[in-house]
Amino acid sequence: MDGELVVWDAADRLAFERLQGRLQRRGAGALRLAEQWLAHFVVFDLLRLSGTNTTGWTYRRRRAALEALFADHQLTAPWVLCPSTTDPATVREWLTTWTAVGLEGVAYKRLEGRYEPSVRGWRKHKARETEDAIVGAFTGSPAAPRTLLLGRYDTDGRLRYIGRSTTLPQTAGRALAGLLTPAGNDHPWTGWTFSAGWGSRESLHVTLAMPELVVEVGVDVARDNAGRWRHPASWHRPRPDLSPADVPAFESGPAG
Repeated sequence: MDGELVVWDAADRLAFERLQGRLQRRGAGALRLAEQWLAHFVVFDLLRLSGTNTTGWTYRRRRAALEALFADHQLTAPWVLCPSTTDPATVREWLTTWTAVGLEGVAYKRLEGRYEPSVRGWRKHKARETEDAIVGAFTGSPAAPRTLLLGRYDTDGRLRYIGRSTTLPQTAGRALAGLLTPAGNDHPWTGWTFSAGWGSRESLHVTLAMPELVVEVGVDVARDNAGRWRHPASWHRPRPDLSPADVPAFESGPAG
């Protein structure tokens, strides 16, 4: 079977970092996390059945066999059959209601398509939304910022890091240079280090900026346990017409 492991947090949201934490542990530590953060295997395809290679079957036939397999063996949690539909209205409902728990989007497969390893035989559609955030730092040169490190103030007035942008178009970077002011040592992020990527030990070389400029970015619904955007935010535009006070407050994730 082909599928994906998922872990839910205490707030009933998908918690990718909990799964990562389990994968990085061994021995007693792994067993302890397995008891604390149960994983579910969400199955969306069938590659072999009773010794028969099913990858040459159409997806329609593989899906029918997969549903029969779940029914015949009465598979329940932690085994989960991924929902499937051909109804556009149902897809729209999923993208509206399920994103609240961290569902990033949907995948499309051709009903008559075969399973082809290492070949992009299906497509993904991610649910995205636009958000406002405050630029707290940037990578690249002051004359042409390359990426933005974004923040929001929490209810206690602290500037919290919420995520990083994708690489800026050169024209956008040059235009932003005139809107950003390098900060002094009184910046709220002074002394902080920022990771170059998920699971990376490499730190970014950043220039702190006065937290004055608001920008609009596109993000998906994936959040980590601290409430930060898990994937880079895509650049939309600067919002010099807004002040940091106009930006929504930072919402932290569940404790734990």
